[in-house]
This record gives sequence, C-alpha cells and structure tokens, in this order.
Amino acid sequence: MTGWMTRSQAPGAAGRAGGQLTRAWQWLGRHDHNYAALRRAGRAAIIMPLMFALGDKVIGNADVATFAAFGSFAMLLLVDFSGPMRERVAAQAALVVAGSVLVCLGTLASRAIWLAVASMVLVGFAVIFAGVISSVLAGATTSLLLAFILPVTLSGPASSVPARLAGWGMAGGVSVIAVALLWPAPAQDPLRAAAARACRALAARLRAEVTHLLNPDEASFALDHSRAVAAADDAVMALHRGFLATAYRPTGLSTAARTVVRLVDELNWLNAIVIQSAKRPAGSPVVTAACAVKVAAAAVLERGADLLAVTGGEAGELHAAMAEQAAARMRMEQDAMTRLPVRPLPPGSGPAASGLVSERITALDPSFRAQELSFAVSQIAGNIDLTAAAERRSWPDQLLGRQPAGISGALSAAGERAAAHVDRHSVWLHNSVRGAAGLGLAVLVAHLTGAQHSFWVVLGTLSVLRSNALSTGQNVVRGMLGTVAGFVIGAALLAVIGTNTTLLWILLPFAILLAGVAPAAISFAGGQAGFTLTLVILFNIIQPAGWRVGLLRVEDIALGCAVSLVVGLLFWPRGARAAFRQALADAYTDSASYLASAVVFGMLRCDSSQPPAAAPDGDAVRAAAASRRLDDTFRGYLAERGAKPVRLADVTSLVTGVAGLRLAGDAVLDLWRRDDGTAVGDRAAARQELLQRSELVRAWYADFAGCLIDWHEPPEPLAPDQAADGRLVQAVRRDLLGEDGKASATAVRMIWTGDHLDAARRLQAAVTERARAAAIENSPGWLG
Repeated sequence: MTGWMTRSQAPGAAGRAGGQLTRAWQWLGRHDHNYAALRRAGRAAIIMPLMFALGDKVIGNADVATFAAFGSFAMLLLVDFSGPMRERVAAQAALVVAGSVLVCLGTLASRAIWLAVASMVLVGFAVIFAGVISSVLAGATTSLLLAFILPVTLSGPASSVPARLAGWGMAGGVSVIAVALLWPAPAQDPLRAAAARACRALAARLRAEVTHLLNPDEASFALDHSRAVAAADDAVMALHRGFLATAYRPTGLSTAARTVVRLVDELNWLNAIVIQSAKRPAGSPVVTAACAVKVAAAAVLERGADLLAVTGGEAGELHAAMAEQAAARMRMEQDAMTRLPVRPLPPGSGPAASGLVSERITALDPSFRAQELSFAVSQIAGNIDLTAAAERRSWPDQLLGRQPAGISGALSAAGERAAAHVDRHSVWLHNSVRGAAGLGLAVLVAHLTGAQHSFWVVLGTLSVLRSNALSTGQNVVRGMLGTVAGFVIGAALLAVIGTNTTLLWILLPFAILLAGVAPAAISFAGGQAGFTLTLVILFNIIQPAGWRVGLLRVEDIALGCAVSLVVGLLFWPRGARAAFRQALADAYTDSASYLASAVVFGMLRCDSSQPPAAAPDGDAVRAAAASRRLDDTFRGYLAERGAKPVRLADVTSLVTGVAGLRLAGDAVLDLWRRDDGTAVGDRAAARQELLQRSELVRAWYADFAGCLIDWHEPPEPLAPDQAADGRLVQAVRRDLLGEDGKASATAVRMIWTGDHLDAARRLQAAVTERARAAAIENSPGWLG
C-alpha cells in the first residue's frame, strides 16, 4: 500500500515541479522581453569560462586569460545587436576590430598616469558621443569603453600588447560565431513592424471616412468609421511609444534604418491631418475630388505597408499607387481652380464682407486638407520606396556605399547627426562630457590610491554615473548594496568550499548566468551582486585569496561610486529635466523660422521679376537638428528616475507639435517647387499678404519659445483674421486669374500657402493649452 502511494504520488510531484518551472519561465519572460538577457547570459556562461580556461590552462598566459575572459564578458553580455543576422554579424565583427584598437591604445597609455588620465578622458568622450550617430554605436558604448578601461588601468609594457590582443581577439572571434549560432534571437525590427501597422490602420481610417462621407445616413458606416478612428489612433500611439522606449534613437547608419525612422514623425503628422480633414461644417457639400485623393492615398499606404513587411521587395505596386494618387491630386487641383469663387468683391468692402470672404476661403478647405494629406502620404511612400531600394542593392553597391537616388551617404548622415549635438544645450553632449570627466577622474583616483584592482574603480564609476545627480546618487546606493550582497554570497561560498578550484570552475558558469540575467529579471543591484560573485570566483581561480578579493571589490567600487557622485554633482546635476525647456524652445523657434523661410522661397519663386530663389536648405537642416536634440533630450527626461512633475500627455503633445510645424515647412516647400511660374499678373499684393502672415506666425512662436525658457504666461494664440483673408483672396482674384476667369495653379498655391500658415496658427491654441497645464502642474518652476 505504501509503495503504491509512493508510486502514484511521483507523477503528481513531477507535475508540481513542472508547473513551478513553467511559472518561473513565464515570470522570466515577463521581466526579460523575448528572453534577450537569458540569451546573452547563456552564451557568455559557455564562452567566457572556455576562453578563460584556454588562456589560463592551455596557453598559460595571465594576460591572454584575463583579456579573453573580460573580452567575452564585454562582447557577449554587454552588447546585443539587433536586425538581420548579416547586420548583426557585421556589427559584432566591427566591435571586435574597434575593441582591438582600443586595447592597443590603452596598453600604450597605461605607463604614465597623466597619459592614462588624458587618454581616458578623450576616448571616453569620443565613444560616448559617437553613440548619437547610430544606435549600433550607442548599444556598444559600454563594451567599447571596457576595451579601453581594462588595459589602461592594468599597467603593462608595450611588449604585453600581443598577449592582450590575442586574448581579446580569441574572445572576439568566438563571440561572432556564438552570436550567429548559439540561440540567435529572431530578426526583429519593432519600429518597422509598428510603422507598417500604422500605415494599414490609417488607410482603413481614410477608406472608412470616405464611405461615411458619401453615405452619411448609414449607421453601420458611422460605426465602422468610429472603430477605424480608434484603431488608427492606437496604432500611431503604439509606434510613438516604441520609438521612445529605447534610451537612444533606434536607428543605425544603414540606408534602410535612416529611412524607416523618418516614418515616425510623418505618420504622427499624417494622423493629425486626417483628424483635421474629418472635421467639416454641418451641411457643407462633399467634395468628391478630395474623396478620390483620400482613397488613392489609402491605396498608397496599403502598398507601402506591404513593402515594409518584406525585405528588399519590388516597389512596382507602390509606384503605381503613387502615380494614381498624383493623378487624383492633379484632378482635384483642377477642380479646386474651377470652384474658387471669382465674382468681384464689392468696391471698398472690408471686414463687413466676411460672409463672402469666408465662402472664398472655405471653398478650397476640403481640397487643401486632401492636398496636405496627399503630400504627407507621398513623403511616407517615398521613404518606404527608398528603404526597399536600399535593401535591393547588390553586395558590391552596399560595400561601396552607393546610395539610392535621393538619400545622402552614411558619412554625410553621421556628420549631420553629430553636428546637431555640437551645441552647448545638447543633453547628449552634457552626458558625454560628464562621462569622460568621471572616467578620467576614476583612473586618476585609482592610480593615486594604489587600488589593487584599479579597473574596478573605473567600472564602478561607469556603472552608476547617470544623467543627473539624483539618479547617480540612487544608483550609488543600489550599486553598493548589490556589491556587498555579492561579496557576502561569495564569502559564504568560499567559507564552505575553500579554494577548491574544481568547484570554482563548476560554479563560474552559473555565476556568469546570474550576472547576465539579474539586471533584467531582478534589478541593477542584482546585476551588481552577480558581477561581484563572478569576479570573486574568477580571481580565486587565477590566484586563490579567499574572501579578501570580494572585500577589495567592495572598497574599489566604493571609490568609483564616490567619483561618480562628485562628477554628477559638478556637471549639469539637474540632467535632462533642466535642459528640456531649452531644447523645446529651440525646436519651436527653428521650425517656425523654417516655415517662414519656405514661404519666402515660394513668394520669390512666383515673382518673375526676381532671380530664381534658392531653397532654404540651411533653415531645414537647423530645424531638423533642433528636432533631433529635442528627441534625445526627451528620451533622457523619460529615462531619469523620479516622479515627473508634468503629465506625460502634456509634454508629449508639446514635443509632437514641433514635428507638425517643421513638416508644414516641408509641405510649403514642395508646393512651390511644383509651380511653373507662368501665371499672369504682378502678384505683389498676394505675396505681401502671405509674407506678413508668415512673419506674424514666426514671431508668435519665437515669443512662445521665450515663455518655455524663462516661464511667463504664454502669448494668446493669434485670432483668425477675416480681413486679411479677404485681402488675400481679393489680391489673388485681381492679379492671378486666367483669361478664362478661372484661378491659375499659382493662385491656388497662394491660397493653400495661406492655409498652411493658418494650420500653424491653429496649432498655437493646442500648444498654449498644454504649456499652461504644464505650468500649473509644476508651479512655480516649469519642468525644473
């Protein structure tokens, strides 16, 4: 009976054990997305002991063993490149080569304290700042820094370079193979997939909107439209959340990566345009030509989503959809010219003729919204087309850097990104200077104090230094607690097993696995505990010293944490929060100036008495640079610990307003580049009206930027000016009508330019409301 019960209970016990393992696996999956940390830790737990054993037991060289072990740690645990396997392997190989150069430089600089400190500052700044160029470089920052920190703090003669390089090269070569063969993560591009979903959702929204407009009495169509609106809003919001989820801009220097990342702002802007285009006065007629443009735009978005779903697909269907959209837009423009009211205004009429003026301005409003939407969709489709073209390039073209027509090369893009942050208000520049100063000071302190393992001091500084003093202080506490915990665990293990190297070799992979998984699954402190335990075991294998190794690590990490705290207090202690207002103000100022410059370009282009105008490329670059700085500052603000004094919705709306303003400048520029300049008339009055209006808009945003920097009540939004609208239409009618009495294409572009400026004016109410809400929530100091 007893035996039967034991046998019958055995499956139950096994089932309970299996259930516990399943729950543990599910818990890890919730904390470690896609098991990325477990993949890295698993590779390192296998490779690092093997490389260490090869260097220590087979080759018998301490330098080879040390650099093979820490090289494996740096290249397998501290970095995990994403994208297609070909790109991952190439990035891993480049990391091996770059790390090898840094190992050589660090060794040569280690002989003199002043040279070690100076070189650490220079290399630290260069490596950290280079992260702004590419997400690949940003993700490899810690690994590259370790490649220099290790040799520069382990002083050695030039003759030690070959052994150190051999250790690093062994680890690097095996890391490339491990990344490709040991549990490779599936190729994923979350930003690209989210952009494709947003394209499909916006296409469905446009189709549902047109169906509802043409069948206003059908309740089912109204319900379908409401559902499509909600789905599109969710999809665009998910794209934006994914874009901001990483600590750095998720894009590399590859052509495809650069074109895909542009879709984020463009799809956000398109969604805002679609929202505006759905608004129409009750009883106003449906403009079928505008509806046709929306349907054609929906087809473009659908074909674009199809192309994003594959790598290097053929763009024939997208090109056909784009051609149909262009034809629909042309038909709509012709229709708009015939619908522009042409009967003269009463003599001497002014604001009193507001009804007639309103008729003339709103006559083009549905067409303007469709034109604005068509331009946004064309921008999106153009970037998707470039993405596919870049992926279809042959290997020789890719190796030689031959780009598809219409996009700059990787070096040019890198220069633009770096130049955008050569600005005294750039948070990325602040972080680079802070990090370089902290690492240089840590090297100096380690040398002056004679720390036995001086690289631990520098690693301690690197681990806890953050963008502001508060975050650094919090990480100091967590780092010290984790280090002490790791020391206690290591001391307890050594008390039990002594210096039995066989047991230490057996425990080493498990300690590495813990060090790799703990930061993601437990906490930063847990990761520090795992790393400390790994070092205690590793150094007791090299030279048995018992628990004293752990105590030395605690002392050295304490020194490193103290350095971090001092540097954090001295260099921009308030972090991204304090810089955010300035970045936001610069972005609004530069974007508004770009819009005004685009209007000036259009007005000069349509003036036959003036030489051909040059496009405002300089203003476009400045606006893009300011937007990029704002993006990185916003990421830093979101990443900083502590409660946010302002609702995230308010801050996000202020940030996305910048993109709408800048892209409106792009739209005006595109509008006038298509003008053939053949309309009759001197156009002087219409030009003057638009120039005055653009200057008013630019000046308002300059004033608004001032209130963001030094908080004061934001200016009241500019009110609609019906008298100015009347003057514009009257000037267009008088100067720009064709011989048949119909408005010319130039006349319509004049009106649409006014509409773009009016859209920028309407944006003022939204950003003012958000700024006031932020000021109230964070009184008396706004955002810091």
